[in-house]
Amino acid sequence: MKRLSLLLLGLAAGAASVFGARKAPLEVTNVEPPCWWTGMVSDSLQVLLTGPGIAAADVSVDYPGISLVEDVRLDSPNYKLLYFTISPETLPGTMDIRLSVKGRKCTVPYPLLARDRRGEDYTGFDASDVLYLLMPDRFAKGLDPKLDLTAGLEYPVANDRSNPNGRHGGDMKGVADHLDYIDSLGVTAIWLCPVLENDMPGGSYHGYATTDYYRIDPRFGSNDDWTSLVAEAQKKGLKVVMDMIFNHSGSNHPWMKDMPMKDWYNHPEGDVLTNFRLTTVHDPYASDYDLDHTVNGWFVKEMPDLNQRNPHVMKYLTQNSIWWIETSKINGIRMDTYPYADMEGMSRWAADVLREYPEFNIVGECWYGNEAGGAFWQRGNRLNPKETNLPTVMDFHYIINGRKAFNDQTDPWNGLNGIYDHLSQDFLYPDPQKILTFLDNHDSDRFLLEEPDSLGSWKQAQAFLLTSRGIPQIYYGTEILMNGSKEGSDGYVRRDFPGGFPGDTVSAFTAEGRSEKQNEAWDFLSKLLHWRRGEANDVIARGRLKHFMPQNGIYAYERRLGDRQVVVLMNGNDTPLTVTMERTAEVLPYGSRRHDVISGEEVTIAEEMTFAPRQIMILQNWP
Repeated sequence: MKRLSLLLLGLAAGAASVFGARKAPLEVTNVEPPCWWTGMVSDSLQVLLTGPGIAAADVSVDYPGISLVEDVRLDSPNYKLLYFTISPETLPGTMDIRLSVKGRKCTVPYPLLARDRRGEDYTGFDASDVLYLLMPDRFAKGLDPKLDLTAGLEYPVANDRSNPNGRHGGDMKGVADHLDYIDSLGVTAIWLCPVLENDMPGGSYHGYATTDYYRIDPRFGSNDDWTSLVAEAQKKGLKVVMDMIFNHSGSNHPWMKDMPMKDWYNHPEGDVLTNFRLTTVHDPYASDYDLDHTVNGWFVKEMPDLNQRNPHVMKYLTQNSIWWIETSKINGIRMDTYPYADMEGMSRWAADVLREYPEFNIVGECWYGNEAGGAFWQRGNRLNPKETNLPTVMDFHYIINGRKAFNDQTDPWNGLNGIYDHLSQDFLYPDPQKILTFLDNHDSDRFLLEEPDSLGSWKQAQAFLLTSRGIPQIYYGTEILMNGSKEGSDGYVRRDFPGGFPGDTVSAFTAEGRSEKQNEAWDFLSKLLHWRRGEANDVIARGRLKHFMPQNGIYAYERRLGDRQVVVLMNGNDTPLTVTMERTAEVLPYGSRRHDVISGEEVTIAEEMTFAPRQIMILQNWP
């Protein structure tokens, strides 16, 4: 790894030249992956070596249970691609990979480690969880500002918190320092935007332009810091989801300077950008030209498109996922720009990962403005002629329509009717409980464009997110009413969390540092989150959903598991409303008593009930 600072000098430098000088030693500058394990489900191992002229080297290995089955000569003379098989009886140890060319020799000691747990013991995230999405650069800084965190980087960009598109200096220790805060909110999992090296002009603070797939960006910390963060989070009962990007790399990745193969990237000339029209992937009438410009075009000029149809590329990426799971014990992967990559390649990737870790979870970013497009990608969808093997997809409906749905007055076509109609399309999904639901994220406007005068519709949106079907995700700062539009800059929806950085005069990590309205929001959200992860967890995570179309402004739905029941009632109007309860009598019989989680009061269901403006009731049938 350049990352492991590998500079392996030859054990034998070779014979003298005609001028009497010794030949330069054979040099290996990088080994990927840097180690592997015995006892894996797959018996195949790919090792990519990098070094000047390394392609011409002969290779030999003598290790019990290991067979070198293929030595691949790539287009560049500076890469050596080796494939091994590892028998089930192979013991941990160090495998010596011996290289020689024209009298120049070197040995690469390759670690084969013992696994510390079975693949079945890796627990993924599911509908019992709530994810807290944060951007490490913008959440909190914990490392000493005097430390040089840019050593070895080609672009050691300085932090500038006044620049919304620059690096601000948040890091993984900052996240670790505030795990108690995250836990106290009541979420059960953390999804961090990408943490791998982004050695790019401008700093690439967001992390979506990878330049080293095996190295944590040093401005965030080290590989050990990442592993420690995951372990500390899990000790507190918080799962960790790692963001990965296999559709593209950063343009400053070493592969772009010395491409291993001519087809390592799609359109290596770099003048073809994606058209962002994902409909071409499932359009039965799509032209080859349009499809090519969707899946093979570069995402932006700084993010060249990797070719997942190249089997060597796909094997590299698959092993990279497995390596991070095995080394850092993460609970899930969020895969960026999922439909822009090759469907068959990514299908094999998902299958391979889940074969090693059957209880793991993967969520793919499938950004569609309709239900059918997202559902097309979920595992088991018969409308897709190809099996994607992708367990979880993202529901972008609420980013696109949620603000309108929860803020407009409810009439036959607007307001909460939009939510009802959206859920009515769940027949398209093979597994609606494995849909990631969210109101905003790092790529969208905040749900709140500005701080509201009252929190009625905001509370309804949060309550729906946490009680409906699927796996909820909350964007950092939602709990303190962080707001804004990305118009003009993505950085405006990725602002620093108040109190996370040296010099901040106010800290929203404490109640004392929050305004009265922020504390009202924080307390409301935290109360629901703790209820959801506690006594109501099974009902919300596994219970069936039944809903009643909004009428007279009232939206009602039930979650039921066995004899346990939760019924949610919302008044989608800004005015009080008195209605008869005949329509919901099948789930709320007249005279029955329910405990309202919001108010803490006991409620008796009457034939006629009055609801305050934007009122929410979450009624459970147990004390």
